Amino acid sequence: MFYRYTLTLLLSLSTFNVFAAPHIAINNGRNNDGFARVQIVNKSGTSLACYVSINGFKMRFHLPQATTSKWYKATDTRFQHTDFSSWCGYMENHPEYKKYVY
Repeated sequence: MFYRYTLTLLLSLSTFNVFAAPHIAINNGRNNDGFARVQIVNKSGTSLACYVSINGFKMRFHLPQATTSKWYKATDTRFQHTDFSSWCGYMENHPEYKKYVY
């Protein structure tokens, strides 16, 4: 009985890298014209498949390891940095992103 509880405890405390998200940083701000903008920094050691979307427009791109994406800006000055949606995943899980050029 003790071994069963010990095994259950050890399995519940262990972490699995399968469920790990890539390590990224998101920079946001405004440009000189007052438009909100966003940039993604890849801090992981592998290529990432990413997108940035605002107002229904989705910009997909492939982000190589240890690089920074270009700035993506909004189309209207009324947008805030909170209106952007961004996502990054591992390239081996999303091979369809290989056709999108950085």
